[in-house]
Amino acid sequence: MTLLRDEGLTVEELAVWRMLQRVQVRIARHLETELLLTHGLPLASYEVLVQLAEAPDRRLRMNDLAGRVLLSRSGLTRLIDRLQRDGLVSREACPSDARGLYAVLTDRGADRLAEANPTYLRGIKSQFLDLLDAADLGQVREMLAKLDLTGAPSAAPVDP
Repeated sequence: MTLLRDEGLTVEELAVWRMLQRVQVRIARHLETELLLTHGLPLASYEVLVQLAEAPDRRLRMNDLAGRVLLSRSGLTRLIDRLQRDGLVSREACPSDARGLYAVLTDRGADRLAEANPTYLRGIKSQFLDLLDAADLGQVREMLAKLDLTGAPSAAPVDP
């Protein structure tokens, strides 16, 4: 299709972009399926629980949480509603901002996360890490660091 080349993309560049999308979707679908089948927990819910577990006092402002899990504010609100109904999170008012709300991980949510975490980690290992050697992993890390324009801190360097 010449329209795509008219935008300055080569066939190879577009192929690499599409490959990146396919790999990400394939891995996410695998993780979603395993988490749902084994724990009845959607991937987005798992990601929210992880973010809250890693936050100070197991709480984050809703706006901050939405940015971390890449959901719209309204999408996160609906997800938090479901997690709250299940007793996995609670909402608390922000003392410094009457309009602000915190999402807070409950003990039940922490327990559910602890149950689901091995399934998630096994999925990452089998679908991603086991397919790469140490050199590959270092190259992927370097490439992704170039693309991460958010300035978010990355995980500790991987030992080759």
